[in-house]
This record gives sequence, C-alpha cells and structure tokens, in this order.
Amino acid sequence: MEDVICGSCQCGQVSYELKGKPKLVFACHCTECQKLATAPYSVTAVIAKQDIEFMGELREWSRSSDSGNINSAKFCPNCGNRIYHFNPEDDLTIKLKLKPVDKATSAIFEPTVHVWTSEKLEWVQIPAGTKCYPKALI
Repeated sequence: MEDVICGSCQCGQVSYELKGKPKLVFACHCTECQKLATAPYSVTAVIAKQDIEFMGELREWSRSSDSGNINSAKFCPNCGNRIYHFNPEDDLTIKLKLKPVDKATSAIFEPTVHVWTSEKLEWVQIPAGTKCYPKALI
C-alpha cells in the first residue's frame, strides 16, 4: 500500500494510521454484530497489528463468544465509537471496526466474505459469487 490511511472516531479523540492493506474484510450477520452496527451486519477488517498505530485514549470491554474465545473491544470513552476488536490470545492481528468514510479509501474495505449468514436478515442481498459461511470462518 503506497499511502497511509487515516481514520478517527466521531469526536476525533481517537485516530489511527493504517500502513498496510487488510488481510481480510468480512461482513458479519450475527445478532451481536447487528446490535453493534445498529445495521443488518457489521464490516470488519482484519489488520496486522504492526500495520496500524492508534492515538488517543481507548477503553476496553470484553465478552465470551460462541466459540469460547474472549472477544475484547476497544472504544472511544467520549463518543462511544467501537474502534477495534481483538482476541487476547492473538498478538498478531486486530479486527478494525472503524473505517474511514472517504471514497478514496473505501474500496479496500469492501467485504469479500460474509459470515453468520444463518442469522442474516431475510431482505439482505449478498452479491453473487461472494464466499458465505453459515457460522464463523473457523
């Protein structure tokens, strides 16, 4: 990736610089992600930790996932925007939730995989030929 991609939360207190393309971008249709996104699904970019730098104060929240893993989240304590998720057992990657909204960088955040389609809302249309999984990837 030639250029650094920058993003920030709604209030601007948390920002980041992304220096590498995502390893994977997926749309998750599980009910937890529907709640998180306040939308039919959430979009997550799997990022190598070494490729992203965060600035600003972050707070943390954790819950158990269906797989038994711990799903931890970092968020802005001011505006509440979810910034990223992580598994404390994985030191190499994060799951970026907060993507830039500018058109110049939006294409690299287009989902190529849809997961938890067993919980997908019936009116959501997934593009033909897209990889789909009824539950998680693993």
